[in-house]
Amino acid sequence: MARRFAAGGYAVAMLARNSERLAGLEQEVAGTRAFACDVTDEAQLDTTIAAVREQLGAPSVLIHNAVGGAFASFLDIDPQVLNQNFQVNTMALLHLARRLAPSMIEAGKGAIVATGNTSALRGKAMFAGFAPTKAAQRILAESMARDLGPKGVHVAYLVIDAVIDLPWTRQMMRARLGKEAPDDFFIQPSAIADEVWHVVHQPRSAWSFNVEIRPHGENW
Repeated sequence: MARRFAAGGYAVAMLARNSERLAGLEQEVAGTRAFACDVTDEAQLDTTIAAVREQLGAPSVLIHNAVGGAFASFLDIDPQVLNQNFQVNTMALLHLARRLAPSMIEAGKGAIVATGNTSALRGKAMFAGFAPTKAAQRILAESMARDLGPKGVHVAYLVIDAVIDLPWTRQMMRARLGKEAPDDFFIQPSAIADEVWHVVHQPRSAWSFNVEIRPHGENW
């Protein structure tokens, strides 16, 4: 997504905890700026957002893509793990939007996109530490959309019903299947980015909120 928006002419502020990874992306992708930040820490957010505004101006687009996950039944999950995932998936969206939406409202335009997955729509047995946080995230985004839409700010929720094609997901599927998964099993990161770009730039007469994407062969 950083690559897609930078290629589209945006100055992109990238927030993540891993400063080394961010520094590499900043060197690789022209038009991006790295800001090491834990989005669950409000003090860090305030410092980081102040730096973003000073260096790049007021953001017109917010993409909340941070995710915390854990897989266990409700009997086995550590409640503290569930709470931490809630802080990343839901509360961080709230914290970011509360800080960035007012300037979008003042400008009369802007976009906020949260990326989710199938757990936002259903609670499977071993997803008790994850699905509740994604469902809450989706409902929070919907509440924001109903509030901000009439003020000119587009809020959307993108459900990614797929395994994203990354080295570690390839390895995970190889271990699970005992063989390589076919290429068309995965969703491409660039395709996700293109859809986010599309949603952010939809005309005002046809804004989406619930958006779902999946590979053509996905059994859903």
